[in-house]
Amino acid sequence: MRTRTGRLRRLLSRRYARTRETEQRLRLEHELTVSRQRLARWQQHADSYERQLGRAQRERAHLLAWLAALHPAGAVLTPLTGSGHEGAHRLCLEAGGWHLTWRLPPGDLALFTHVPSHPEHVTAHLAPDGDDAADQAARIRRHTWLLAFESALTSGRAGAVGGEPHRGVRPVSEPPR
Repeated sequence: MRTRTGRLRRLLSRRYARTRETEQRLRLEHELTVSRQRLARWQQHADSYERQLGRAQRERAHLLAWLAALHPAGAVLTPLTGSGHEGAHRLCLEAGGWHLTWRLPPGDLALFTHVPSHPEHVTAHLAPDGDDAADQAARIRRHTWLLAFESALTSGRAGAVGGEPHRGVRPVSEPPR
């Protein structure tokens, strides 16, 4: 009796162990499938963000080329030197009495054939970084405000002049900071 009971217990424990192993394998396979689906979904998001970034960078390059065409007397390209700048240039503009600079990757240089290149101006316009980049953004906002204010005054649309603002145009109040 004991041997029969012992054999039965061993047989049941083996089946139980196999069932546990099968359940664990199925659970791991399910987790792997779910992880692969999540990976595919996140990869789609990453690809979408990369496409959006590419569009934004192309639009930035076109807008900078347009700015350089609007300010031909104050626009100059200078090559960037040093490691990590293979073929990159810096667009330097003078607008509103301020020197503004942007880094241009080599792929965007074809848009700037109308801008003169002056390698000797490399040190004259250093790259904005940190606080300088924030200062440049503030200068651009203030210059934009001044141009909008001037336009509003000359067309009689400024709230201070007494005219009503054009539909879709905010009244000009004070300059941005």
